[in-house]
Amino acid sequence: MVRRAAVLGSPVAHSLSPVLHGAAYAALGLRDWTYERVECTAEDLPGLVAGLDETWVGLSVTMPGKRAALAVATGATDRARRLGVANTLVRSGDGWAADCTDVEGIAGALRAAGIREPAPLAAGLYDVVVLGAGATASAAVGAMAVLGNEDVQLVVRDPARAGDTAAVIDAYGMRRLVRTFDALDEVDLSRAKALVNTTPAGAVDAAVADRLVAGLPEGAVVLDAVYHPWPTPLAAAAQARGLAVATGLDMLLHQAFGQVEQFTGMAAPRREMHRALVRATDFAVRPP
Repeated sequence: MVRRAAVLGSPVAHSLSPVLHGAAYAALGLRDWTYERVECTAEDLPGLVAGLDETWVGLSVTMPGKRAALAVATGATDRARRLGVANTLVRSGDGWAADCTDVEGIAGALRAAGIREPAPLAAGLYDVVVLGAGATASAAVGAMAVLGNEDVQLVVRDPARAGDTAAVIDAYGMRRLVRTFDALDEVDLSRAKALVNTTPAGAVDAAVADRLVAGLPEGAVVLDAVYHPWPTPLAAAAQARGLAVATGLDMLLHQAFGQVEQFTGMAAPRREMHRALVRATDFAVRPP
């Protein structure tokens, strides 16, 4: 029987999810499965999902529809509820179950890059710095909780827009401090094990990148969710210091493992998915 899945987003033409899912379905022998790109805004998502027939088994949701995806779900995992966003919808009876495998994507990318185990810190010190306050920043907070971190320093342009991510930090029982890009001198990175950038391409220029990376300790890992154009100013500054760098492609790979498993009920063929992504991008994606 034909089974259909897709990635929803706007714009979505650049999405590499079909590369990963297509490779997975082929490796698993699912010859009647298809996976496509569907242009879909957050406003259009409820109507589109409601109109899908029973051949549709799974949806990957990218920006700007992650909050809308959670809203249309008839059930959700605990982490999706905590984060307030979902990047995964799986057919469940007459409805859709929501999850956020972006957490696994970020945690997996950081592990592959060699993030160190967290250790208790004194008051005023924070072991993780997250740039930005959108849906990906919320997922980054969830990933930090998975990795055992208890302290998050959030750096944003507008504190008024940081409420959702700050609430996620609180929901995980983590300690938080919110700073602004205008006050980088107040951002203490001296004990940070990871710096995660979730802001759009161009938001962190070379000057800001240099100031941030200069404050990181040896052994810190930098994850930049942006992977085009590459290297980003932040990645270039980190590489110049000899720090480990993970990319948005590393995130994409690791979050796709969970989606494939939820859609198919089978273990994700990780090596085949990794090889397919490397072939499609000619990019040094870290192996799982």
